[in-house]
Amino acid sequence: MRHPLFVLLCFGVLGASGFLRQAALGEEKPRRYNVLFLVADDLNCDLGCYGHPQVQSPHIDALARSGVLFRHAYCQFPLCSPSRTSFLTGRRPNQTHILTNSGRDRKTGKYREHPHFRDYIPNTVTLPQLFRQHGYFVARVGKLYHYGVPGQIGTSGLDDRPSWSYVVNPAGRDKAEEHRIFTVIPGNYGSALSWMAMEGTDYEQTDGLVATAAISLMEANRNRPFFLAVGFYRPHTPYVAPKRYFELYPPEKVPLPELSEDDKRRTPPAAYMSAKRPEDQVDDLTRRRAIAAYHASISFMDAQVGRVLEALERLGLADRTIVVMTSDHGYHMYQHGLWHKMSLFENSARVPLIIRVPGAPGNGKQTQALAELVDLYPTLADLCGLPAPDYLDGVSLRPVLEDPSKQVKQAAFTQVFRRRRGKVFHGYSVRTLRWRYTLWDQGRQGEQLYDMQNDPGETRNLARDPKYQDVVRRLRKLVEEYGKNTPKI
Repeated sequence: MRHPLFVLLCFGVLGASGFLRQAALGEEKPRRYNVLFLVADDLNCDLGCYGHPQVQSPHIDALARSGVLFRHAYCQFPLCSPSRTSFLTGRRPNQTHILTNSGRDRKTGKYREHPHFRDYIPNTVTLPQLFRQHGYFVARVGKLYHYGVPGQIGTSGLDDRPSWSYVVNPAGRDKAEEHRIFTVIPGNYGSALSWMAMEGTDYEQTDGLVATAAISLMEANRNRPFFLAVGFYRPHTPYVAPKRYFELYPPEKVPLPELSEDDKRRTPPAAYMSAKRPEDQVDDLTRRRAIAAYHASISFMDAQVGRVLEALERLGLADRTIVVMTSDHGYHMYQHGLWHKMSLFENSARVPLIIRVPGAPGNGKQTQALAELVDLYPTLADLCGLPAPDYLDGVSLRPVLEDPSKQVKQAAFTQVFRRRRGKVFHGYSVRTLRWRYTLWDQGRQGEQLYDMQNDPGETRNLARDPKYQDVVRRLRKLVEEYGKNTPKI
């Protein structure tokens, strides 16, 4: 149900009982933590705090300076529904059975626009549901579980009712004017290069309404424990933002990524099957305009994050609220000649991740520790002293928040699938601190090995180099074990 803003502004929540207490990191004094869970849509690491030379993201950068920034965090599936289902349930995609945004119903065999994890793991307790069961007020503003952008903006989409006490589904000017948006694939806004410099203020856009609603919920619930999940819609295509953000990024000053010989030949072919012909055919000026628009939408979203974080400070909640900032997956901006997601290259698999815990010894530092989005559930449960289900697939990142030099895992995994000539095959990728290894269709469609320390752009595939066959064998064994019991699509 969509809630008008005036309802939200006067909203008061009926009592949530029983604050759970937990020792603050670095302190003996028991503390009660709220959780502010900020999730951007299709955001890669094009942020100032990750070293991007052009993108202006001052508010996320400030959060990074006050929390722990993870330089090597990875999604489990570079597509909205599989990834969001995974980190909100704490289960890997092969356990949730959600490997696509659409598919066939397991019971009826009929095509279903959006399969839901409750069809396969009906009794699972989701991350927000755990907090709800333990006396927290739990609310969602905007996109947390999957639904189509921009088509389903203003609806609950593929939501999970047991997860939330209260939901808000904003729809702003960008939704009302989507028919005016430029797109390189006519009629396609949500999965094609498309953008628009909008008239009006930040507050009129959907993400502006998301921030306003989140602030109102914090104001209404400042005296009770809350888990507030705030799902921004940008920079998901269409890349829309008020005009002033577009003015930050003149297209003629946007550099284009260089392509390797493998990129130009698109070998192995499976690695590049996320490409779309109309987008392959655009000229360099259009490419620069698309990148500039993506960066403009990042800066706009960053400004809305800043509004929420400023309110957290103003309300006196910052010293008792854990803040998480991340994205559902990474995103290509013409790296490897690709756009969007659904590849197993670094740009698609890697996500920004910042965690700020009041009093954490690691605050203000960056960490090289590997992390996966599936780790967020056990981490937040651990920090807040809640009994996490024993079936969770991730691990708590708390040791890294206490000491950023520590490692809690040796590998991070990401998977996708491909359709070719009516058949489905899977790709699995493992990332260690040094290597990225990817196996397509058990090797039948190729394999890739990149030395990420010496070749961070993934320009030279070492999978067939005799010098690295021991590395290939070791990492192949890991991905083959990880890919066991893959569900049918």
